[in-house]
Amino acid sequence: APETAIWSSEYWAHKGSVKLNLWRKRLGAPAAGEAARPVVFLVHGSSNSSRTSYDLSVPGHGEYSLMNVLAREGYDVWTMDHDGYGRSGSSGNNSDIASGVEDLKAAMPVVQKESGQTKVHLYGTSSGGIRAAAYAQAQPEHVDRLMLSAFTYKGNGAAEIERRRKRIDQLRANNRRKRDAAMIRSIFTRDGHPQFYDPAVAEAIIADEMKFGDTVPTGTYLDMAANLPIVDPKKVMAPVLMLRGEFDGNSTNDDLLDFYRQLPNGDRQFIILPQTAHSAGWGKNRHLLFYALRNFLAEPAPIAS
Repeated sequence: APETAIWSSEYWAHKGSVKLNLWRKRLGAPAAGEAARPVVFLVHGSSNSSRTSYDLSVPGHGEYSLMNVLAREGYDVWTMDHDGYGRSGSSGNNSDIASGVEDLKAAMPVVQKESGQTKVHLYGTSSGGIRAAAYAQAQPEHVDRLMLSAFTYKGNGAAEIERRRKRIDQLRANNRRKRDAAMIRSIFTRDGHPQFYDPAVAEAIIADEMKFGDTVPTGTYLDMAANLPIVDPKKVMAPVLMLRGEFDGNSTNDDLLDFYRQLPNGDRQFIILPQTAHSAGWGKNRHLLFYALRNFLAEPAPIAS
């Protein structure tokens, strides 16, 4: 049978007067009477918007769209630009983690109406993982499986978090920060392992993001510098997959294992991705991330005894 083409569509959610842009991909257009497909909702991080993060096209360099990867597995895949990012409107706030949770609360009714599902699988990377976990803590009834990549719990001993702590006053003073081409390139060099990335990826992100300007909100950086921990692991009820790049400067194994040990759900996994730095989905070894996510999402339910 010929492969069904990936279908995509744009939606809008409203957080008060702020319009939030949602993007959806799945195999084939929704048809009347079909069974609802499981939903995976992808939450972006601090410096780039959702489609650049999860639906990036790098022609001639392989598949970088996690949305495409999961759509081909049969999932109904969604993402959203947070307040002040990308195609979404801006409240003028600094779009901190608490604001991101409100964005997700605003998005969920749209996702439920269009997909027919009341619960979603949630994936977040970097501060998107903190947003996703904080949302899972706030609205557990809407979260099925939770996947956290490049997460930070308390941040102690993490080189990138230490750098942000030195900038607290500057981050507090402005609701937006500079995010130009040089800053985007620095995401791929700051952990000291630029060889784990194809340079074409950073250039594709720059081409996508610069049309939205060269600043982004400061809130998640400030939260990660001054306000950790944001999430209480004891209040995260969902099954959890934690993924960490072997060379991720945003965390340490000790920091994340401290979080992991306190999770109440026995259905949990901790995976270290070798030859990987902070941005697993943009790395040469992203297939290891895709493999781990596919397996965790497809895991059969345990037999209740």
